[in-house]
Amino acid sequence: MGASSENEYSRRGVSATKEEVHALAALLPSPLFPHSFCRVYPDYLTDSAKWATLVHSDGVGTKAILAYLMWKETGDLQVWRQLAQDVVVMNTDDVFCTAAPRHLLYCSLINRNRHKIPGQVLQALVEGTLAFFEAMQRFGVHLHYMGGETADVGDAVRTLTVDAAVTCRIPKNRIVKNEIKPGDVIVGFASYGQATYENCYNSGIGCNGLTSARHDVLKSDYGQRYPETVDPAVDHQLIYRGSRLLLDTYQGYTVADLLLSPTRTYVPLLLAMHENYFDQIHGIVHCTGGGQTKVLHFINNLHIVKNNLFPLPPVFQLVRQESTASLKELYTVFNMGHRLEVYCPEQIAPVLVQLASSFKIEARIIGEVRASDRACLTLHIEHQTIDFYRNSPL
Repeated sequence: MGASSENEYSRRGVSATKEEVHALAALLPSPLFPHSFCRVYPDYLTDSAKWATLVHSDGVGTKAILAYLMWKETGDLQVWRQLAQDVVVMNTDDVFCTAAPRHLLYCSLINRNRHKIPGQVLQALVEGTLAFFEAMQRFGVHLHYMGGETADVGDAVRTLTVDAAVTCRIPKNRIVKNEIKPGDVIVGFASYGQATYENCYNSGIGCNGLTSARHDVLKSDYGQRYPETVDPAVDHQLIYRGSRLLLDTYQGYTVADLLLSPTRTYVPLLLAMHENYFDQIHGIVHCTGGGQTKVLHFINNLHIVKNNLFPLPPVFQLVRQESTASLKELYTVFNMGHRLEVYCPEQIAPVLVQLASSFKIEARIIGEVRASDRACLTLHIEHQTIDFYRNSPL
């Protein structure tokens, strides 16, 4: 995307679009399919011409700090078991935007400050991971825990980081290459609600934008009592400046329920899409880092128009109410109501909407794809038109 002026999010030391990180991709070997959501490489493990290798890594980011605050306030270890779902989903759902492997190898990486994070927290994270693996097995997706690294690095980490990597082999002829075309429509799938495989309401927050949400929503008291949750280099005026406590209620939910809701997995839905409609799907995008602008990383010479977005669920109403950020910034940082979008011919869209309904996931056509001489995106939000551009080709 084009260069942007410094906003409060970047002043907190975080980049929503991660432009510097994406620029590093030019230093890496070229993937087989440059527009696919995850980077796919030859099958180096068996040297098969018909198969490919996919390795992906992601984590929960500063959502771990929210879990830390809730645990310190309540002593409830369940928050860590829920956080384990986040780190798994941030990996599996990225992979399933590219292909639908039945087996994935999973490796975890936890960096902790041992003075703040005791062994019982680590145990809860492993327990939560294994429990979510078991849940995924019911859909025929098998994650195999291959161990990992847990490092005591208190000099480098103030609380903890929770990350993971997955790898799998996939047939080359079953990869979604994100060959998005003019005339395609965009089907969006809600990040909030309660799917058939979820035990309770999901706020839709996911794992992106939690630095902004935490500091904009929560009261300054948290920074004073838990200074380890704050980067001392950040302007104190940007730290915990909201009006809410974690156990306050908002539209029938606690603030903690909304901000710590485990990231919804779309894997059961995506698996059904891959099995039944693979040949009719031109692209799949997981709206994580970069929010509603994520698709700009996977297109050239296309104009993406999103003109029928979902209404804001409560969590994003709360963030918007407490934040001074512009709509443009909010839609760049958060998914704002849908975290998965599929690009397909218009005639297949109603079928995908109905498929989502079978899982009790709301879905709708949120926009369309037009030809262009560059990669660009237009969001139509509350009578506003907001444009984004990517300067360099892929």
